Amino acid sequence: MRKILVPVLAVVFALITSATGCEKNKPEDENGSSLTVKILSYNVKNCQGMDGVISYQRVADVIKRIDAEVVALQELDSATQRSKGVVVLDELARLTGMYKTYGASIDYQGGKYGIGILTKEKPLSWKRVPLPGREEPRSLLIVELKDFVIGCTHFSLTEEDRLSSAYIVSNSFKNYSKPVFLAGDLNATPESSVIQSIENYYSILTKTSSPTSPSNNPSKCIDYILGLKVNGTSFTTTRTVVEQEPVASDHLPVWAEIGVKF
Repeated sequence: MRKILVPVLAVVFALITSATGCEKNKPEDENGSSLTVKILSYNVKNCQGMDGVISYQRVADVIKRIDAEVVALQELDSATQRSKGVVVLDELARLTGMYKTYGASIDYQGGKYGIGILTKEKPLSWKRVPLPGREEPRSLLIVELKDFVIGCTHFSLTEEDRLSSAYIVSNSFKNYSKPVFLAGDLNATPESSVIQSIENYYSILTKTSSPTSPSNNPSKCIDYILGLKVNGTSFTTTRTVVEQEPVASDHLPVWAEIGVKF
């Protein structure tokens, strides 16, 4: 009986340990580790489509179809008059079955307006970092997960504010030893001084030759997924796509499957 029980327990233990975690995290070697993660960035414009229709289900269906572990979302009302009291991120979390983290940038129409992150895994911690914006204050939302950290942001429409934001964002992750990703609407094209500045600290992991806005006739790339350059961390994009979804929002969703060694 004992000879049979030992190998059975070993098999059960192996199955349990291989099933833990939503990322494909595995030891690389005795000096490092690796993981693979799929990240989506999407400016959803409060789920108001190019047809003028507000549809949380339509945006949720896009998110579910792409099936990323992490979703960085921009332009989210929270209980405003404009959204008729609806907390937009709560609706998207309910419809996708994901955990939600909200970062308010401003008070607006009796509620809040800002950015959010959806995750398949329950976050360990989160924080909000204020960013400049003379037309409206902006922010960076940071969520820590078991194996990595994700930041979501939506930069200002003003060049000077974007340059200041790039510096602040690049120095907001110093207390994390895990791989760091940044995703969002940077309101800056690849050849701009803002992107050139942020590339001193981050590797762009999406295809900048693919425009992301406006969704019905895309002409410029302003939505990105990036990885923070730190000693011993390297990123490899195995696949990246700008989804051709011309109606659900005024931006196209952009996602990437990324391998990380650290």
